[in-house]
Amino acid sequence: MGKLLLAGIDGNLGREAARILLTLVGKDDLIFTSSNRESLTAYSSQGIETRLANFNHPEELAEAFAGAERMALISMPFIGKKRQQAQKNAVDAAKAADVKQIIYTSLVNAGDETNPSVEKLDHIYTEEYIQSQGLDFIFLRNSQFAEAMITNYFTYVKGDGVLKNSQGDGKMAYISRKDCAKAVAYALFRGAEYDHAILDINGSRLMTISEFIEIGNQATGNNISYRAITDEENYQVFDAMGVPRTTAGVFQKGSEAPFSSEGMVTFAQAIREGKMDVITDDFKTLTGSKPITVQYMFEHYEDFQIGERHSRDD
Repeated sequence: MGKLLLAGIDGNLGREAARILLTLVGKDDLIFTSSNRESLTAYSSQGIETRLANFNHPEELAEAFAGAERMALISMPFIGKKRQQAQKNAVDAAKAADVKQIIYTSLVNAGDETNPSVEKLDHIYTEEYIQSQGLDFIFLRNSQFAEAMITNYFTYVKGDGVLKNSQGDGKMAYISRKDCAKAVAYALFRGAEYDHAILDINGSRLMTISEFIEIGNQATGNNISYRAITDEENYQVFDAMGVPRTTAGVFQKGSEAPFSSEGMVTFAQAIREGKMDVITDDFKTLTGSKPITVQYMFEHYEDFQIGERHSRDD
């Protein structure tokens, strides 16, 4: 059997997936790739096979993926045609390298045409392209990272104490990015048990943002409240924070919102409209463990912050 390939180990999710994968699989059975040569050193020094792979430069990708039986493709952190092309490049190279199965980190309810999230467009494009190439797959349709909203919560702890966004009373099964990474590692490890599978990777319960905030208040002793605003007002909040509207903009180093406002506002709209209220036991079935609860994450909030972007768009 060929090796298991994890692409993008320089990112927050990829680095955690690599850590977990090393507890499941021997080093000789792994290939780690990254567009950042420096990030590979820590793994190559352990005797793990590492390769440079930049999805924006497809000419060397097939060679980087050679010898892999299964490959985990972690979605790129930019949005739009550039992400679609980069991920298409990776799929084309995987097929050329005779990779049999792709594990792709997608988005909850990506297949719903009425889902207004701009993030969803890239995910369904990639899902459909993988299928069109005749490749086996496991699509991990992740709910929203709880870390994003925990970081956002503490932004308002330091501010006026009123968390404002446009998701209203919509519900989300917030999941830790650590659990999404665990799902990637286990999907690679157990991929032979799955065939053309779509798994929803959700947190332990559906909740509104008001309920999320109340859990945060009880765990931390803060007293944050929630105020629903319009989508346009939500854009203005992010504009005031210096957040670019699209991923083509300039991201401030150390920003507490390392995403584009277009992505975040349309995501909030999707939650408000009930397009993200999906919850299943797929995570537990895949990994054998229950997802980390929002309460636990708030009780250990220093370990559950969103962190900086690790994007190489060139």
